[in-house]
Amino acid sequence: MINLEIPGHETMVVEHVTFDYNGTLAVDGYLVAGLKERLVALAKLVEVHILTADTFGLVREQCGDLPVTIEIFTRDNIAQKKKAFVEVLGGATNVAIGNGNNDREMFAVSQLAIVVMGEEGCCVKSLLAADIAVNSPLDALDLLLNKDRIVATLRT
Repeated sequence: MINLEIPGHETMVVEHVTFDYNGTLAVDGYLVAGLKERLVALAKLVEVHILTADTFGLVREQCGDLPVTIEIFTRDNIAQKKKAFVEVLGGATNVAIGNGNNDREMFAVSQLAIVVMGEEGCCVKSLLAADIAVNSPLDALDLLLNKDRIVATLRT
């Protein structure tokens, strides 16, 4: 569990982190270098979930040895499926991290949303729906592993 005490906000208790895969954690289906170690460290604090349509068919190969839950959805209504997954977890204890248009719905039901611009860029609508924007998935994980960075970004 991660407790975020941010001046000007209610304390946030994070129990789950949900990630989009392609464009967020991976480029062309391959996990960004340096993420495995960070995902392992994060999984010691919270439950980590990867939500994807697995466009390139590589998520299990790339992440199968990690302490994460992998949820592969059919390609129709992905936004609604991600949202429903987060609602079942409990959005009030979830941080959602993504880059695409189909991540906006899970952003809306999560207590904190982080958009990753990355090599693919990000959907502007998702950027505007996020609480924090970062350049890379490494930056997103480092925010969670060093929570004072989140405090510095969001405090009033």
